[in-house]
Amino acid sequence: MAELTNFFNPASVAIIGASNKPGKIGNVIVKNMINCGYRGKIYPVNPKEADIEGLGCYPTVDRTPNPADLAVISVPAAGALAAAEACGKYGVKNLIVITAGFKETGKNGLKLERKLVDICQKYKMRMLGPNCVGLLDTHVPINASFAAGFPRKGGIAFISQSGAMVLSILDWSHKAGLGFSKFISLGNKADLTETHFIADAAEDPHTQVILCYIEDVKNGSHFLEAVRPVSRKKPVIILKAGTSQAGALAASSHTGALAGSDLAYETAFRQCGVIRARNMPELFDLAVAFTSQPVPRGDRVAVVTNSGGPGIIATDTIELKNLKMARFTKETIAELRNHLPSESNIYNPVDVLGDAKAERYRFSLEKVLADPGVDNAVVLVCPAAVTEPVETARAIVEVRKKHPEKPLFAAYMGGSRLEEGVKVLKEAKIPCFIFPEQAVNSINGLVSYARTKDLSVETEPLTFNDADQKTVKAIFYDVLKDKRLVLLGSEAAEVVAAYGINAAPTLLASSPEEAVDIADELGYPVVLKVASPKIMHKTDVGGVKTGLESPEKVRRGFMEIMDNVHRHLPRVIIYGVEVQKMMPKGIELIIGMTRDVQFGPLIAFGLGGIFVNLIKDVSFRLAKGLNFGEIEKMLVETKAYTLLRGYRGNKPADIKAIIEMIGRTARLVNDFPEITEMDINPVFSYHQGASALDVKITVS
Repeated sequence: MAELTNFFNPASVAIIGASNKPGKIGNVIVKNMINCGYRGKIYPVNPKEADIEGLGCYPTVDRTPNPADLAVISVPAAGALAAAEACGKYGVKNLIVITAGFKETGKNGLKLERKLVDICQKYKMRMLGPNCVGLLDTHVPINASFAAGFPRKGGIAFISQSGAMVLSILDWSHKAGLGFSKFISLGNKADLTETHFIADAAEDPHTQVILCYIEDVKNGSHFLEAVRPVSRKKPVIILKAGTSQAGALAASSHTGALAGSDLAYETAFRQCGVIRARNMPELFDLAVAFTSQPVPRGDRVAVVTNSGGPGIIATDTIELKNLKMARFTKETIAELRNHLPSESNIYNPVDVLGDAKAERYRFSLEKVLADPGVDNAVVLVCPAAVTEPVETARAIVEVRKKHPEKPLFAAYMGGSRLEEGVKVLKEAKIPCFIFPEQAVNSINGLVSYARTKDLSVETEPLTFNDADQKTVKAIFYDVLKDKRLVLLGSEAAEVVAAYGINAAPTLLASSPEEAVDIADELGYPVVLKVASPKIMHKTDVGGVKTGLESPEKVRRGFMEIMDNVHRHLPRVIIYGVEVQKMMPKGIELIIGMTRDVQFGPLIAFGLGGIFVNLIKDVSFRLAKGLNFGEIEKMLVETKAYTLLRGYRGNKPADIKAIIEMIGRTARLVNDFPEITEMDINPVFSYHQGASALDVKITVS
């Protein structure tokens, strides 16, 4: 991204709050800029110093030779606003605000942060932070941070909402031997967010994989739009913290993060093609995989082991991750049978037995990797008395050279006896773990990305030319005028009908005679339901009558409903009784929506009626960017899909009608952000068409 060029590759950097005192952050930043080999101009700014670390010092930022491309502010919070104002007036366009004491401290800090943002907007400056460690780029190089040390060059961009994570990972990376292209500490994300830096890393030629540690997403819509195309270029792997209730509260107090629905994050990541890591080891296991291994052609995995137990564990994990155990050709099986001991398992997993030395491993792995039915391979080594860890590692490296197009992982399952062999593998950039699960998890990440990168970035909008927005606006106006947030069933039915969603005709009656007139008009049989926004479960209070086939039954049903409700809930306001045309039975489904604070409307689909809470067969998608292809995937993910296709001799349902109904629902909730919750339950699905029976809509 052009707008971030001067953050990573500025011609000059001003350091406001620079210091000569060792241990002060202002001193560390100056030293870091010098020691990293930065080739541009460095302008320390401090009115009390003449020079700092051998560089001429300036009393104020406007006394520097020219407006710096980037200013790093490291002064107390009370002075940070004045420093930002001075930068804006002088023409500085990019700020890194290291200073803490903003919204992470509470109400007063939030006010300060808003003022800081106002200053940036006033002078059209972009800002990283506040309350951050800074950033660095190993290839420029630049180190505009107070981190200790500088990482080795590599292909990993690490973007973190936690400054402590940046400091810890940077320190650990030297021991782990990992190389990085960029480190970015986001801090409070008052202006620039994870989304901006993900998009920037996608254009960086030195970045192979993008890692993120985040506690929230600042702007869900921006994230969805920007990250979807990025994930087709480069793998984006995110560890989202704060998934539990306690974790969400911790996230909020840590950097003022707004705790959102984890389900919405899970859905957003899947729709964007983001790979989600569940913990820090997995995050960096995947980073190692993507910087050392090719993208696989498929999901078929072969295992070569010298022990049955680890081979079974690997097989179980492969199936758990929905990967496939590779099937070998007849030729491969024949070669293995002719050259391995008779006790060996020659099918997948290939067990070369506990007495296997390097040569047996070499032969088996070479045959396995050459097999056209194998896309990925895992080699497991247990330390038997005759095992040759180093020689086996060298054999693995040699075989890998012959098949560089296939990902290869190892698990050396032991300690000191295997250390030298592990070193050989790591030097050859073959990831080596202690246990097979990590290796399989890494393959799963590679396979997930292989599937994502081939998907189209384009998302056709859900356009329905017959959507009647005026009618919906008028209904919502009347509801809010009545000081209600919950629509009556008849109003909700009218709303969905305005968007072309086929719903059972439903009209409101205020008297028994009016109910009979409506029933005569709709045709028998009919259903009666009490109309009150305060009653969520109408059946529990005797507020529903079904299968009424005559005027007399409708008249009597109306009066019984009114008596039942008045007896159970004497203070509840009743608007009347809804008369609904009784529809023929179909497959009971649910189409629902809840509005997530970050990502907007979250659409649900699954088995409806009483099965919603009992079976919980529901899939989810975000309405933003939803298209018909993605809706069809929603259906396929559920058990309901088996019923819809025709189960045990039943006719298949009209799946296209359900897909269109979900699409129209998504269009409705996208068009009207005031809809906070919506349930169409049940939807009856038929061989031809579908019908919404009970519609509940809540507005803000």
